[in-house]
Amino acid sequence: MHGAHEVLQAIAIVLCVAAVTTVLFQKLRQPVVLGYILAGLVVGPYVPIPLVANPEVVTTLSELGVILLMFSLGLEFSLRKLFAVGFTAGLTAVIQCTIMVWLGFVVGRAFGWTSLESIFTGAIIAISSTTIIAKAFDEQGIRGRLRELVVGVLIVEDLIAVLLMATLTAISTGTGLSLGELSLTTGRLIAFLVGLVAVGLFIIPRAVRYVVRLNRPETTLVASVGICFAVALLAQAFGYSVALGAFLGGSLVAESGEEKVVEHLVQPVKDIFAAIFFVSVGMLIDPALVVKYWAAILVLTLVVITGKILSVSLGAFLTGNGTRTSVQSGMSLAQIGEFSFIIAALGLSLKATREFIYPVAVSVSAITTLTTPLLIKLSGPTATWVDRKLPKPLQTFATLYGTWVERLREAPRRETLGAGVRRLIRLLVLDAALLVALVIGTSLAAGRVAVLIEARTGLGQELSKNLIIIAAVLLSVPFLVGVVSLARRLGTMLAEVALPRRTDGKVDLAAAPRRLLVVTLQVVTVIIIGVPVVAITQPFLRGATGLLIILALLLTLGVAFWRSATNLHGHVRAGAQVIVAALAAQSHSKEPGAEEHALDDVPKLLPGLGEPVPVRLEETSPAVGRTLAQLNLRGLTGATVLAIQRGEESVSVPTAQEVLRSGDVLALTGTHDAVEAAKGLLSPAPPAQGPVEPATTHA
Repeated sequence: MHGAHEVLQAIAIVLCVAAVTTVLFQKLRQPVVLGYILAGLVVGPYVPIPLVANPEVVTTLSELGVILLMFSLGLEFSLRKLFAVGFTAGLTAVIQCTIMVWLGFVVGRAFGWTSLESIFTGAIIAISSTTIIAKAFDEQGIRGRLRELVVGVLIVEDLIAVLLMATLTAISTGTGLSLGELSLTTGRLIAFLVGLVAVGLFIIPRAVRYVVRLNRPETTLVASVGICFAVALLAQAFGYSVALGAFLGGSLVAESGEEKVVEHLVQPVKDIFAAIFFVSVGMLIDPALVVKYWAAILVLTLVVITGKILSVSLGAFLTGNGTRTSVQSGMSLAQIGEFSFIIAALGLSLKATREFIYPVAVSVSAITTLTTPLLIKLSGPTATWVDRKLPKPLQTFATLYGTWVERLREAPRRETLGAGVRRLIRLLVLDAALLVALVIGTSLAAGRVAVLIEARTGLGQELSKNLIIIAAVLLSVPFLVGVVSLARRLGTMLAEVALPRRTDGKVDLAAAPRRLLVVTLQVVTVIIIGVPVVAITQPFLRGATGLLIILALLLTLGVAFWRSATNLHGHVRAGAQVIVAALAAQSHSKEPGAEEHALDDVPKLLPGLGEPVPVRLEETSPAVGRTLAQLNLRGLTGATVLAIQRGEESVSVPTAQEVLRSGDVLALTGTHDAVEAAKGLLSPAPPAQGPVEPATTHA
């Protein structure tokens, strides 16, 4: 138990040093998070400066910072928003976590660490830091779709971390993890979440509204923080993280409709303890250990930054987000944090890892904490650069793919998750499970079976083992073919929901986009199924066998994808002519509202081009006199200009150097959010707002 003097001394040292470093970093126009980490180095036990805070006291206080940060995050991220991004965030988190676990295992084995240590390494680098990202987003004013998606991914990652810890505990203790135990663990987690939300929705919003009506700020603050800590404590009592509980507590308070009042009151308290949390991260950095294990720290840092940027960007894009949002999400999540410490400490307590794993994890977390604010700041320009460098067919695909996924989301549930779709998903999961069982079973039993074959047939043990492996490979071929075939059937079924076939015998003008959507959904399915299979079976395979198989499948599908993307680009050019004709007909019409409805029939004629919307440029529009390249409309919003009607002239599929003029009518297509963001850029902006605001709020 810490004495009052120790607590007071630790708080005084931490906050005074943090105040000096953050003022310095504010003067240098650098993120204050970096100042907190520097303060942690100064007051930590590893740097010879006579200002040492008690690490145990600071760590205890830092837990309060994590809880309050997560509670504040929950206040602005209600349960309705969480459910809205749940599917997208869930698939993105699964893709990212499985890729990172596999990469961590490969790196660990390359450094000669044991298989168990390598598995722990993969789990350590798989989970991003909610606390660090929340603070960085607050500092840089990141809001809107980007924040919602990133927070959704983080919440799903926390749930995955819970399952990872249960799995690692079972493996480390030698008890193994059966399907029944994993199902039980998952069921308990779901039951806890459902029970907490159901009971919480009945009690907490009503209680918060009652307290706020008293119009006593101190009472509202005390009640809100009390709810925060109570739900966090409840989560801990059930064996889950306090961060998850605090987030859910904030989301339940947000359902009261009084979240702005509560957020304003809680913010000063949150800022103090959040500062202590980041100082505690800096205190864990031991320069001597960093020097000793510099190679592993450097490699893992590069793997975390590069791997998370690519895997999150891939997952976010494949689930229907635009290029900009996907790249920004990837660059925002390129770090590890508090859950990594918990997993590393679990490995030590179970004696599954040696002592060096923990300081390596802390060092990687500290370095990636330093790089996170910079990566978030650079994510916008990087996304713009990526969009500009994409080949034309991929630019067209990136714009339209979001509209197709949007149609799938808006389709009735009985079509997107009907009996046929559920059956194909079950068969895919069964094929994947049988592949995993075949690989693991062959790896574990090959030696013993080879001895029996040698005893009965006289064949050499090595030859017998090779024959067993060849037989296993031959047996796996039908399952691999089944995965690819089922993925195509599933893609076809879903593509026909988004872009239905014509049944009236006329030319099917959605054929080209539908073919590309089928191939894309096939790639998505192979990634979602294949990456976890490779990650699970990697410890039992020699070299990169599993990865090479997945890459071969994706390369084959990639050829078909490129052909379809090229065909789609030609289809769009032809479709732009139809749009030009519709806009020209509108320009000669004198009917009121004709311009607004000029493109109403285009989605029926060309269902693969989204729902083009006409937008007229006013004389005061910030776009007038600028080229499309200078405006960077697609890069900033995800919407694209299919055609321009300019008086008696028409421009179909305008180039990037096309100069926009007053009175131009632009045919925009993209997701609904993208088109609305584009309208914001093209409309005359109020004097207090800059024209680039939608790039942040709608990214």
